[in-house]
Amino acid sequence: MLSGISPWSILLILIIVIVLFGTKKLRNVGADLGSAIKSFKKSSKDDGSDNKPVATKTSAKQDKK
Repeated sequence: MLSGISPWSILLILIIVIVLFGTKKLRNVGADLGSAIKSFKKSSKDDGSDNKPVATKTSAKQDKK
């Protein structure tokens, strides 16, 4: 599918995108996308660890009663 795309056509597309949006806006979009990915990775790592402490706290309260 991508065999018909040459490096020159990719370069032309990149130049058109830079002209249309500008470097400042593209930089902001890249920073926002990077922070969103970082936040997603952090929340996916935290999601698995949240289950164990809740179960431990519950069982500790039941043992004291």
